[in-house]
Amino acid sequence: MTTHTEAEIASQPSCWRRAVASVPADALPRQSERVAVVGCGTSWFIAMAYAVLRERAGHGETDAFAASEFPSGRRYDRVLALSRSGTTTEVLELLARTTGTRTTAITADPDTPIMTAADEVVVLDYADEKSVVQTRFATTQLAMLRAGLGEDLTQAIADAEEAVAAPLPDELVNAEQFSFLGTGWSVGLAQEAALKMREASRSWTEAYPAMEYRHGPISIAAPGRVTWMLGTAPEGLRAQVEETGGEFFETGLDPMAELIRAQRVAVARAFAKQLNPDEPMHLTRSVILSS
Repeated sequence: MTTHTEAEIASQPSCWRRAVASVPADALPRQSERVAVVGCGTSWFIAMAYAVLRERAGHGETDAFAASEFPSGRRYDRVLALSRSGTTTEVLELLARTTGTRTTAITADPDTPIMTAADEVVVLDYADEKSVVQTRFATTQLAMLRAGLGEDLTQAIADAEEAVAAPLPDELVNAEQFSFLGTGWSVGLAQEAALKMREASRSWTEAYPAMEYRHGPISIAAPGRVTWMLGTAPEGLRAQVEETGGEFFETGLDPMAELIRAQRVAVARAFAKQLNPDEPMHLTRSVILSS
């Protein structure tokens, strides 16, 4: 029997195609606007990735924050809030106290409070999920945001199709520990890959900017442990990891497609531990705090 999580992971290439074909340009941050992107959990990591991409594309200064850590007194032209559920307490509270600044929200559910909390709302209901563990909504909104910056995602979608279908190496499914690495925008995706591994399979995972890995974290590299690069690794890093006896994994796929492979490994490891990836321990679909 296929779990909801497996089906949602497999649907990502088609969701991305739909997202890039219908970018709501009028609702997204405009070029030259100073933008803050906020979210919680997975949405925060997607915010981190988009912030780097937007600045790199020359669209304007862009910061990313966990919604609970948004700095008071700092001025922006727009706040972009990411929330699959549309009910996350910290995001709704931030939107409620944001005055004098244009707000846009991206959500999966049109029947939630975020629809009236933000000035403009983008609804990606076709990418909504039944699983608690967020996979396709996260990558679909990032695909849309990347397309909104003028990126051509043809190769990324082809890479996603490869990542959905490729066999999973045994050394990944059976590894003792994972360190996910990224550079630039893929640092956020490395954090998200580590989160998926924790949520779905309760695995020991860490995540770092790739150049920071040699500044301490490499001390845990060892046989049976995996250093997993999302994107292109800095020169010499593979050799240094392999000298420890650890496995260095790098494919060259688009980092969003590589995230799909990490999602699949997380599910495979959950099954190996007799865990249900649809229902991760101690988690709910949305964090709603009592007043």
